Parts: sequence; C-alpha cells; structure tokens
Amino acid sequence: MTNVYTLVNPQFRLRVTPDSAALLSFERLADALPLLRPREAATGWHPGESACFPMLPVANRVRDNRFTCNGREILLPGSPLDPHFFLHGDGWIQRWQLQTLGAERIVLELRIQHECGFDYAARIVYRLTERGMAASLSLRHCGAEPMLYGAGFHPFFTLWRDTTLRFSASGYWPEDENHLPQEWCGMFPDEADFRRGKRPPRSWLNIGYSGWAGEAVMQTPSRNLCLRLRSQTPYLMLYQDGEGGVICLEPQSHPVDAHHMPGNPGLVMLGKGETLHFSMQILAEDIT
Repeated sequence: MTNVYTLVNPQFRLRVTPDSAALLSFERLADALPLLRPREAATGWHPGESACFPMLPVANRVRDNRFTCNGREILLPGSPLDPHFFLHGDGWIQRWQLQTLGAERIVLELRIQHECGFDYAARIVYRLTERGMAASLSLRHCGAEPMLYGAGFHPFFTLWRDTTLRFSASGYWPEDENHLPQEWCGMFPDEADFRRGKRPPRSWLNIGYSGWAGEAVMQTPSRNLCLRLRSQTPYLMLYQDGEGGVICLEPQSHPVDAHHMPGNPGLVMLGKGETLHFSMQILAEDIT
C-alpha cells in the first residue's frame, strides 16, 4: 500500500487508499467507535481485508466466467484473487488515481480496458456528512461495441454481540457449492429472514436478496448506535464467515449471475460514452 488519506469532520473519520479505492476505516469520533471493520495494519495488503471496496464492472460472480452479449461470447479475465471467477470485477485490485482531496471529500479515478469488451473510465467519490458517509461510483463505457455493466460496494460492518439487523426483501437465492444462485425463493428460512430484526446467527451466510427496500438497519444498544445502510438498488448481498465480529451488507446493481438470468436484471447495457451511476450511504445515529 502506498498512500492513505484521512477525511475528518466533527463527527466522523474516514481513511481511504487509492489502492483498490478501498476504505481502511470509518469511525465515530466521540468514542473512537469503529463503524466499519478497520484494517489491521500489521497484515499484508489484501483488499478483502479492508473496511469497504468497490465492485465493478461486475459484482460477485458470473457462472463459468463467461456470458453472451449481443450474440458475442464474452470470456471474462482471470483474477489474481480467485482461481475460478472474475470475482467482483477488477476495480478492487487496481490502483486508482487521486484527482481531488479535501478535508471531507476525496475523488479517485480509474481507466481500464480488457480484450473481452470491458473498456471503461470510473470515478469514485467518498465524502463525510453530518450523519455519516456517502460513496458514489460512476462508470463510463469507452468501447465501440456496447457492453453489459454492473457495480456495487462491499462494506464490512462491525458486529457486536447485541447487534440486531433488520431489512425487508421479497425473496432470495440460495447458493450452491460454487457460491452461485440456485432457484429463487419467496419463503425465507429462519437464518435468512431479517424482516422483523434479530441478531445474525453465528454461522456461514452468503445470501442474495431481491426486492430489497433500499435500507438496512443495524442497532447496537451497548454502543447506543443505530447504523443505516441506504442504496437505490433492489439487490442486497449478505455475507459473513461465521467467525463473528463482522457482517457484510453489499448493495449491488444486479443479483449474482444476472448475466445468465432472463432479461439480465439490474445489469446496464452501455454504448460508447454512456454512464452507469451507483451510490451508497452509511448513516450513524443514537438509538432513540
């Protein structure tokens, strides 16, 4: 890792690196409370150990690492971080360029071209607000041939023993042994149902939801903390490894493997010069 930039306002501190355009920490200043999992500086750099990273030009996995676009078979690149998939795309493994830096706002940019047809310029803006932080991503297609794009963010939330999680959704996709979606279900098993709010079980969870209402609420009474994740997408990915301490709530523009679903839900076909926009907010407040 080369550079680390710190954004501060009276309420919050946010640390950002151009490596992977990743967040390294996000904390409440009044009590130095880590709202996102802070990266352990003693470990070697891996974006999966960060507090949050972007997902582009795809989110999560694509079956067989290939799909069809306008009659063309698109073979996705390999990934140095996964032996089978172009996992989360490549925005999280690139070094971005710093464009603007202020006390409460940073702008990073990236230019990437792949033989498969992904040819894009991306911009990420992270900023602090009085209520928390906001992240926005724009991706502009630069290639002559149209291409399917998707995006998302992958935040790692700190999870305490009394933290409860609540959000609504219309259904979910169980995963198979390759972490790809099986048939969509409209009835939730207990471990996947957070509509009424509860403590997440201490078990492996890797669940893709549809019909998400765009907000997830995490409450931790012992820290007098209510966190709200907001995004404009109806697709949310929930992940935890079962070891405790961290839970990921990942807003994505499309479900996992949308490239092989009828109608490619949530994916955006971009012609040259056209742009995809995606945003996320994390708001912190006292429990009332």
